[in-house]
Amino acid sequence: LASMLCGQASTLSEMIGWRIVQGVFGAAVVPLCQATLLDTFPKEKHATAMSLWGIGVMVGPVLGPTLGGWLTEYYNWRWVFYINAPIGILSIIGIYLYLPETEHRKVRFDALGFSLLALAVAALQLLVDRGEHVDWFDAIEIRLYLVAICAAICLFAVHVRTSSQRFLSPELLRDVNFVSGLIFIFVVGLVMLATMTLLPPFLQQWKGYPVATTGLILMPRGLGTIVSMMAVTYLVRVFDTRLLIVAGMCLTALALHQMSGFTLDVEQRALVSTGLIQGLGMGLITVPTSILAFATLAPHLRNEGAALYSLLRNLGSSIGVSIVMASLTRNLWINQQQLGERLQLPSGLLHELNPDNDLMAIPGAIVQEVSRQAAEIAYVNNFHLLTLVTLAAIPLVFLLSSPAEQRRAA
Repeated sequence: LASMLCGQASTLSEMIGWRIVQGVFGAAVVPLCQATLLDTFPKEKHATAMSLWGIGVMVGPVLGPTLGGWLTEYYNWRWVFYINAPIGILSIIGIYLYLPETEHRKVRFDALGFSLLALAVAALQLLVDRGEHVDWFDAIEIRLYLVAICAAICLFAVHVRTSSQRFLSPELLRDVNFVSGLIFIFVVGLVMLATMTLLPPFLQQWKGYPVATTGLILMPRGLGTIVSMMAVTYLVRVFDTRLLIVAGMCLTALALHQMSGFTLDVEQRALVSTGLIQGLGMGLITVPTSILAFATLAPHLRNEGAALYSLLRNLGSSIGVSIVMASLTRNLWINQQQLGERLQLPSGLLHELNPDNDLMAIPGAIVQEVSRQAAEIAYVNNFHLLTLVTLAAIPLVFLLSSPAEQRRAA
């Protein structure tokens, strides 16, 4: 319903409002699905269940950009939202027919704990989003966000320890393996969505590709993820699950390293191959991480655990997107200034034509080329940064316990 109303929006305010509604009611779907599968399938089949679930999750990213681009280019952007209605109806019918009914439990909702956690997350997101625009901690706004984050987290911690009805059980944080999984998936989240955010503007604005072509170029990334998720079902029976995650991190780092060599003249073949490699890597990361993180968690904590796991992954993704977009904007501006200075100062002719060394006064074709080169450098720097973050996260994998170690500990 919220998706349909987004399609009906006539102003930006309406669109934002209905997107908020869509997020509020849709955010719980992923952790609920994950927790339901973990409860339904026996432990020895968790790898298969998580792989199949991951494949279903990836159908959207695979078909979404292509279908959305095609609908936008040949019909209307509103159909990007309308298309969700029949899918939602079919999902409701499937849930009603096939999902077993669970036991009803009367649990009082912890409004205070939820509000404090929501305040901390919202303030953190605003801090990251707004920091670049207001010069970070030189602005009172950012300092207020920091105070709100610290206060909300402290009050939430006290509330969890003292209240009998808690929004999150402290038992979750006593499971070292689960906490390690949270830390790792947060770091992975920093990289996971950032690349997908950088590539569409790179392809459309600087490569000049139409929306439909952009979607087709991005599709192999999702296909690679689906293939590797299918393979994980069999690979976990042969290899240490942590080694699969390390292999996935290495593939992701390799793809990002290759992207850091992109120029504005990069061929479509290179765009497709790097996307495929990164997709293969992400599939080897996400499913094994879920398997290990929930392996030692008590069954009665899985619902809360799945919600917290999803929150940390999405929070990492949101922060990663904010950081790379802020970095891109800042680097683009810095590069334009530096390239403009180098272009003007050595050239006596340009100095005569433009004695004030004003970049905007340089003839249009030169300004356009300076902007292109500045964008190329900015994107390269961002991909290089993501490569380093991915490599730096690899040691965190070994904080997780392998199934063999878990059995010995038991």
